[in-house]
Amino acid sequence: MTRLLDTPRPVAAADGPTPAERTARRKALLHWIAVHSLGIAAALFFVLPFVFVVLTSLMSDQQALTRDLTPNTWEWGNYRRVFETPGFLTWWRNTLLYAGLGTVLTVVSSVPVAYALAKFRFRGRKLSLMLVISMMMLPPQVVIIPMYLFWAKQLDLSGTLWPLIIPMAFGDAFSIFLLRQFLLTIPNEYLDAAKVDGCGEFRTLIKVVLPMAKPGIAAIALFQFFAAWNDYFGPQIYASENPAAWTLSYGLESFKGAHHTDWNLTMAATVLVMAPVIAVFFFAQKAFVEGVTLTGVKG
Repeated sequence: MTRLLDTPRPVAAADGPTPAERTARRKALLHWIAVHSLGIAAALFFVLPFVFVVLTSLMSDQQALTRDLTPNTWEWGNYRRVFETPGFLTWWRNTLLYAGLGTVLTVVSSVPVAYALAKFRFRGRKLSLMLVISMMMLPPQVVIIPMYLFWAKQLDLSGTLWPLIIPMAFGDAFSIFLLRQFLLTIPNEYLDAAKVDGCGEFRTLIKVVLPMAKPGIAAIALFQFFAAWNDYFGPQIYASENPAAWTLSYGLESFKGAHHTDWNLTMAATVLVMAPVIAVFFFAQKAFVEGVTLTGVKG
C-alpha cells in the first residue's frame, strides 16, 4: 500500500497551447505579415479594382449610380444585355481573328529569324541584331503616316484589319529578340548531335529546337496575343470608318459612349473584354513565367 501511495502520478497534459507557444505563434504571424506586407499591398492594389468592376456589373441600373459597394440583387442579366447589343458579337469575332491569326503569324515568322541570330555565325550578325533592337525602340506613331498611306491609298485596305494582321507575317522585333535570348540557353551540343544524325538546319529546328523552346514560344505568343487583344490605336487608325471591322477595344469605347449612364452595363462589357485574357494567362502562366525568366541568361 505504501509503495502505491509513493508512486508519482503522471502529470495531465495542459489543455491548449502554453503562453510561451501563443507568444511564439503571434511573433511568427507578425513576422510573416511584415515580410509579405509589400506583396499583400500589391495584390490588393491590383485585385480590388477588378472586384469593384465585377460587383458594379451585377448591380441594377439605379443602384449602379449610388455609393453602394455590393449589389442588393445580383443582376446576371446585365451580361445577356451586353451580348444582345448590336455589333458586340462582331467585335468578338474580329478580335479573335486579329489576336489569333496575328499571334500565329508572329510566332511562325519570328522563330526562324531568332534561331538564325542565336545559332548561326555569319557576316553582319551583330548588325542584324542591332537593327532588331533599334526597331524595338522605334515608336509605332513615328511611321504611322507612311504606313497608312501605303495600306490605305496604295493597297486600298482601309476599313479592314488586314493592315494590322499582314505585317505580323514578317516578324516582330520584340518577339525575335526575346526568343533569341531564350534560344541562347539551349546547348549547341544538341544541335551538333542532330546534325551528326543527318538532320539539316530546318529539320534540326523542327525536331530539336522547337520542343526545347516551348516556354519561350509560349511567352512571345502570349505577349503578342495580349497586345493584339488590347490594341486600340491600330483599329482606330485603320478600321474606325467601318463598324463591321471594329474590335472589342475600340467597340468598348463606342459602347461606353452609348451607355454613359448605365455603369453596370459598361462594367459588364469591360469584364467580358478582360475575361479571355485573364483565362488565357491563368492556364498558361507557368510556361509564360518560365519563358520570360530564362531569357537573357547568355549575351
